[in-house]
Amino acid sequence: MLEIRDKFYLDGEEFQIISGAVHYFRTVPEYWRDRLEKLVNMGCNTVETYIPWNFHEPERGVFLWDGMRDICRFIEIARELNLYMILRPSPYICAEWEFGGLPAWLLKDRNMRLRCSYAPYLEAVKDYYGELMPKLAPYQSDRGGNIIMMQLENEYGYYGNDTAYLEFLRDTMREMGITVPFVTSDGPWSEAVFKAGMVDGALPTGNFGSGADWQFAQMRKFIGGDKPLMCMEFWNGWFDAWGEEHHTTAPEKAAAELEALLERGSVNFYMFEGGTNFGFMSGKNSGNLTADVTSYDYDAPLTEDGQITVKYGLFKEIISKYRSFEEIPLTTGIRRKAYGEIECSGRAGLFSVLEKISAPVHSVYPLTMEDIGQNYGYILYRLPVRTGETVDEIYLENAADRVLCYLDGEYLCTAFGENMYDKFEPKEKRTGRAAEFLCENTGRENFGTGLENQRKGISGGVKINGHRLFGYDIFPLPLDEKQLAGIGFSAEYDDNHENTPAFYRFEFDTDEPCDTFLDTDGFGKGCAFINGFNLGRFWEIGPQKRLYVPAPLIRKGHNTVIIFETEGKASGKIRLEDAPELG
Repeated sequence: MLEIRDKFYLDGEEFQIISGAVHYFRTVPEYWRDRLEKLVNMGCNTVETYIPWNFHEPERGVFLWDGMRDICRFIEIARELNLYMILRPSPYICAEWEFGGLPAWLLKDRNMRLRCSYAPYLEAVKDYYGELMPKLAPYQSDRGGNIIMMQLENEYGYYGNDTAYLEFLRDTMREMGITVPFVTSDGPWSEAVFKAGMVDGALPTGNFGSGADWQFAQMRKFIGGDKPLMCMEFWNGWFDAWGEEHHTTAPEKAAAELEALLERGSVNFYMFEGGTNFGFMSGKNSGNLTADVTSYDYDAPLTEDGQITVKYGLFKEIISKYRSFEEIPLTTGIRRKAYGEIECSGRAGLFSVLEKISAPVHSVYPLTMEDIGQNYGYILYRLPVRTGETVDEIYLENAADRVLCYLDGEYLCTAFGENMYDKFEPKEKRTGRAAEFLCENTGRENFGTGLENQRKGISGGVKINGHRLFGYDIFPLPLDEKQLAGIGFSAEYDDNHENTPAFYRFEFDTDEPCDTFLDTDGFGKGCAFINGFNLGRFWEIGPQKRLYVPAPLIRKGHNTVIIFETEGKASGKIRLEDAPELG
């Protein structure tokens, strides 16, 4: 059992926590043991992970706990390797994860207020915790398990000051059998922020990447007394956004910061291994229009695909000064392979297969994704245009996040970013039967106070030639396995339609599944799938140029890659390479 006095004490002995973050939800389960073994060999005694609510309750009352979602198996592997655990199961996690881990279905309530004492929100949290906490409770250290601490909320001081909400989380977890110590975490730069995130019964910890001496001094001043100091997030790298540079932190600088931390307290590396934002789960930070890339490499001690770095070696040297440890053998054989160039074996334009893969929802006025029960992906709105009316001007009202506009399947314009609410005047003025608007959910914000303004699709309306159009056919396009299986790749594809969204199929056979990297050079923007599994988004603007494909997603025998591309930029081939390309 962990006790928090002047220092941390584990079973009565002084204990310095040296932890690393490994997100089970960003790594295929076949590689969990590999990543944790490497954590042990770097010298850590603890592993930390968030638990994202939206990963486990994708629909209200529908809970998933298998495969990549088997948090209990992840805990058990850590215990087998003699690693203690810090869990951060708060409703909100940030983590550059879609909506900060909050489920999108919360926004179906048009009055929703998040991360505060709004009764419907608290009810949803309690229902979720009622499923989650009984799974975690048996693994607590006072019951013979390895969980030594849990976090109540995440960087709450940046969001609000509803102490009653924090008390609700604390008391609810206690009622559901959580007995280990609680912590909170906030940035120590502002007293108001740090103290707003504090609550009785939880040890405050800090999140920062440098200046341990000053940061810990600030925390001591805010906390008072003689409680132990811990950096819950030692930012030894950083994340990337589309259209920006690939962020790195010099290994020597990160190592010096680590030594300063360990001289003064306990630490959790954020990240030890970043992993991958598979599917549509990469988030977006407030003010960042383009959203975060699929890779969550984070310039961490382990790369996105688990390779050991120079930073890993330097950290290991420093940790060895503070605790003795023995290395263990690595038991998972992992190889990289370049499978080479693969030719396209089938194409299908979106408008040719739209009604085959998606059943429309009919509405007089526009409905958002959340209104129709869709969480992620794309949504297409089709509106009839009055017979004989020339489309001179288009104006979107309250649309998100990126909208491609068409008339009878022919491209007109793209609304995105600074021009989202401009009036568009098509270069070629023409009549048509239907206007179509393909909206992409590029990722809900994961940080900031604008969380409640994250409904996707069109919520206001569409004005053509100065007046609103009514009578919508709304096609949900989550691009799940069922939709992909329905494409067929036998539909007409018009090579002359520039900027037309389409699906592209590529097939290959192998007897040797290995880690590989999908190079989408020649394509514009979209997402990619292997054997029905969503690898994530790609975009030609970088910095990420290749998508990580772990070997467990590749079958012995026949494999199928499908690319959905929205910009009409397509190559007749893809390449599977043996190394990533970031920046």
